[in-house]
Amino acid sequence: MAENDNSENAAQAAKAQRRIDLPLYETIALTLQGGGALGAYQAGVYQGLHEVGIHPNWIAGISIGALNTAIIAGNAPEHRVMRLLEFWETICQPAFGLPIPAVVERALFDSADAVRKAFTAMQAVGALVEGQKGFFVPRFPPPSPITSGSPQTASYYDTTPLKATLERLCDFDRINSGETRVSVGAVNVATGNFAYFDNTRIKLRAEHFIASGALPPGFAAVEIDGQFYWDGGLMSNTPLYEIAQATPRRDTLAFQVDLWSARGPVPDNIVDVMGRVKDVQFSSRTRLVTDQMQRAQRYRNVLRHVLDLLPDDVCKSDEWCKLAEELACSKHYNIVHLIYRHKEYEGHFKDYQFGFSTMREHWASGLEDIRRTLTHRDWLERCRTTSRAS
Repeated sequence: MAENDNSENAAQAAKAQRRIDLPLYETIALTLQGGGALGAYQAGVYQGLHEVGIHPNWIAGISIGALNTAIIAGNAPEHRVMRLLEFWETICQPAFGLPIPAVVERALFDSADAVRKAFTAMQAVGALVEGQKGFFVPRFPPPSPITSGSPQTASYYDTTPLKATLERLCDFDRINSGETRVSVGAVNVATGNFAYFDNTRIKLRAEHFIASGALPPGFAAVEIDGQFYWDGGLMSNTPLYEIAQATPRRDTLAFQVDLWSARGPVPDNIVDVMGRVKDVQFSSRTRLVTDQMQRAQRYRNVLRHVLDLLPDDVCKSDEWCKLAEELACSKHYNIVHLIYRHKEYEGHFKDYQFGFSTMREHWASGLEDIRRTLTHRDWLERCRTTSRAS
């Protein structure tokens, strides 16, 4: 049976690796939502895109999506999957102690549901108590609730190790070369305004990506040019809107990879309530955004068609026609939407449960989902506006 399974997996991988020649889109975007430990799912999705030769020319991310963005954009295409794996294998280790032997961890993870739930809960507690290697460590002494200090230390954990990890695994000269457009979202703590750090406007550093994932009160605000920033997921956890509202408008194929599902069962216990709250809070209603985009783009297309029916002298002389000309658009937007599906054994701590086996399962889920999605070649064709879910 094992040999048959291996043969089937090998055949599936070989089939997936056949190159896909896309229509002539001006922008191929990859947008990555925040979700902590669930972000390994996005790495699997990227691997699947890489297998068939789809290389995004614009990557936008928030929180863990921003960190994955840094790894992808900060490496040559042939090294990206390897660097993503190195990143995830690093941060899925305890910050100080030795990881559980792989054989033992796998045995516990593959046990009965009750054992698996207890084991993964223990790993989540380990992340809270000890931190994760190359990512974050607890502050000692912990922050006092009654004394003031620097905004950069007003948190339970220190993310200094993450800066060293990103600088080791990412080539920031490549990120800023313009080879790939890169955008990461954060929130200005003082103004409450949303901000996108974009390599077409500024030179990106590790701090910009860390700021995008600085979720309080766990992580402290990050200072950039005299301003302090928190995790962009506090305001909007889905970077798709940044792609959609960009001008000049371009024919776009966007792969939107979400880590939280807006849809889910109604919880019947307090633990599941906590998990469902996160799902609703951080899903950021991607479906609503895509529906709004579809309607707006349809209006632009209709306006373009109507203007094309009018005489040229009217279009050039009438002020309303001139305004309509600015709003009209005949570009095509195609959104392929992938959503991580909650596993039965996962609790409300799934976003900070960094176990090796869980990471590999998340990665495999993303790879499987994108491979299955890419079998629907018609979903990749140019269309006026559409949204596909996997």
